[in-house]
Amino acid sequence: MKSGKSTLAAWLHHLDAEALEQVLTARPDAVSPPEPRSVSELAERLQRPGSVALALPRLTLPALQTTEALAALGAPASRDALASLLDATEDEAARGLEAALRTLSTYALVWPDSEGTLRMATPLRQAWDTPLGLDQPLATLLKDTTSEELRRTLMALGVRPPGTKPQRIATLVEHHSDPARLAAVLAQAPGETRRLLGRKADPAHRPRAFAPSGGRSAPEPGARWALERGLLVQPRYGHGPVRMPAEVALALRGPDWHAPFDPTPPVTPLVPVSPAEIDSEASAAATAFAVHAASVLSVCATTPPARLKSGGVGSRELARIGKAARCEEPVVRLTLETAHAAGLVARDGDRVATTDAYDTWAESEPAERLPVLLHAWWTLGLTPSQARDDDNKVLPALAGTPSCTGCLQARKGLLAAASRLPAGQGAKNAAELGPLAHWSRPLAEVLPQDATPFITVIREAELVGVLARGALSPIGAALLADSGEELAAACHRLLPAATATARLGSDLTAVVTGTPAARLVTLLDSCADRETSGTASLWRFSPASVRRALDAGRSPESIEAGLAAVAAGPLPQPLSYLITDTARSHGRIRVASAACVIHGEEPALLTEIAAHRKLSGLGLRHLAPTVLLSRTPLEKTLAALRTEGYAPVAEAADGTVRVERPRSHRATAPVPPPRKAAGGPGTGSRTTDAPERAELTTLATRLVGTPLAHPEPDPYDGVTFATDTEEIIAGYATRLPSCDVRQLAHAVDSGAAVVIEYAAATGSRTIRTVSDLDLDPPYLRAWCHLRDADRVFTLSRIHGVMPPA
Repeated sequence: MKSGKSTLAAWLHHLDAEALEQVLTARPDAVSPPEPRSVSELAERLQRPGSVALALPRLTLPALQTTEALAALGAPASRDALASLLDATEDEAARGLEAALRTLSTYALVWPDSEGTLRMATPLRQAWDTPLGLDQPLATLLKDTTSEELRRTLMALGVRPPGTKPQRIATLVEHHSDPARLAAVLAQAPGETRRLLGRKADPAHRPRAFAPSGGRSAPEPGARWALERGLLVQPRYGHGPVRMPAEVALALRGPDWHAPFDPTPPVTPLVPVSPAEIDSEASAAATAFAVHAASVLSVCATTPPARLKSGGVGSRELARIGKAARCEEPVVRLTLETAHAAGLVARDGDRVATTDAYDTWAESEPAERLPVLLHAWWTLGLTPSQARDDDNKVLPALAGTPSCTGCLQARKGLLAAASRLPAGQGAKNAAELGPLAHWSRPLAEVLPQDATPFITVIREAELVGVLARGALSPIGAALLADSGEELAAACHRLLPAATATARLGSDLTAVVTGTPAARLVTLLDSCADRETSGTASLWRFSPASVRRALDAGRSPESIEAGLAAVAAGPLPQPLSYLITDTARSHGRIRVASAACVIHGEEPALLTEIAAHRKLSGLGLRHLAPTVLLSRTPLEKTLAALRTEGYAPVAEAADGTVRVERPRSHRATAPVPPPRKAAGGPGTGSRTTDAPERAELTTLATRLVGTPLAHPEPDPYDGVTFATDTEEIIAGYATRLPSCDVRQLAHAVDSGAAVVIEYAAATGSRTIRTVSDLDLDPPYLRAWCHLRDADRVFTLSRIHGVMPPA
């Protein structure tokens, strides 16, 4: 029998360019640089366990059920046998099966051979230990059975045994696959045997390959009669429980039992909804999230949140940020996780601080800010607003949890589900999209905190404007299409431009509707205190807030001029009076370092301060009518005076007023340190982005016109390696197939990241993402993303290579 790779290559070789392009589009990891040179090499890449693992979570429920049924049948299997097992022989179910098989062939996971028999990718068979609750096929369980034992089994069944072991196995398999023959044998079985076989054939029963202790298992009552006739199989040397072959279990379940198959999506209650209604709600939600996200990150820029000793930002800090930014905890979590993924914040020692990229982001328009966070949300390997773990314990944000493919698929499944709704219709209740999302991505993660399946992801999608009125918004459609241009266009259309003016009231407030511009926020934050934010933001002026601006070196005239420039109308008289009155008292006393010296031009004011009971702890003493000496350092003296309502200014050594400008700390975004010149090989830059459609069309056309396989390097036949790097790696990494050698060589030469399967000296196998590769035969030096450090790998211990997911 031909290997799975060769049969897949033969099937691919007979596809036309259009069909092959569909396969390449569905499995982009298989065409990552360097491009496959032949259909045979493409088949090798498609059969990698890692590549199959990437494709499996993207399958719909009927496609996944079809692959499990094929695994239970022990593919290759006939289409009729599959349809019979799934009860998909007529009408809608038959059409559903055909659709599932088309999907699976597009993913190159299942395909027909030249005789029409269905075959499946070899790694796909290992996705289930016991598909449909069935053990291995009879032929597999009998591989260690002797020919003599097979002869005795056939004789007990009343079947004349043929001469060779393969013939005897084939005869026994044929006999046990016939329900009528099996029923005749069971009719003669003792009652204990029938009960035992009934229990083991039950779909709820999950067979175990080994006994828990690993030792010999005592036969169950009634097992001997079944063992003598091959209805059960005892593992060699009697270790482990007896096992029931898949053919026997299926026959015992009877003709009325069928594997689960749901070819049609679940019904979702719908209501009419117009595009204008969807746009309106999506615009409001996206605008509010953009404002809240800006507020959250502004708080983090001013006061970087502290990290727990165990890592992450705890609930106390999340509550502080939420209170300061005037938003709920899920929004804070969502903002922090997406901003971290986008490089706007980073871990900085025991704090989480904003990066230099944040400053550029904060100065941009809302329609330019939002796509940055949306793209991060769409590609996050976790559910950012998840607040509790499996044990119902509170989770910190930014805890650095491992990437979760199921969480990523939950978002993709939700948007895929919403895209299936009829035009002009939305879910009556967005929570009712959960069953449809499960049908679209059955392997997606359901969080323990979700009383309703996928409700956390649904709420996130509504918060960011991806879902609106129970339907997919234009923003969500752009994310699902994975189109940056469409996403930018949708955000520019739905989000209003930043507001550059404020309504200044006589009640000493400033109100900004929509998203305030960065310069407006900077101005108002400098001389007023923010009280609310959202679709409208409110600041309040006070003597303390105006003093803060004066302390930073602003003159009363510049404060009034700045506010007048952004005011929607004339500057209110009470605000002008506040600025003038605060400025009049500002700097009436001065503090200089001595430990420090307080001096001013008003002896009565200095006497008042010296007699103030709450300032007695400063250790104040009169040196002259206009001079006080403090035993407390300057900064603490300033703070104490301001707490009691005075407005001192700090004085520099030369007697001039010291301007107090707060300095914003910025963290460094975490990137692997390059060991080579920037932009050249070894910079660790990722080059595995999905190919453009035109590139896939060109590649498909080229592959259709090439021979089935590319000649293997052989110096005696004049066939050489494409590069010296390939030749060196092939000489040392002898376990790697040629396509993996090419992929690793390309990563070394181009500086791309790559995933390797590595066998350590202890025998344990690990999967590592590595970059900044440096070939030093027989070793490979690289930056290991798992250990976040440089590591050395032995080439001969590398057993597989994949592009990063």
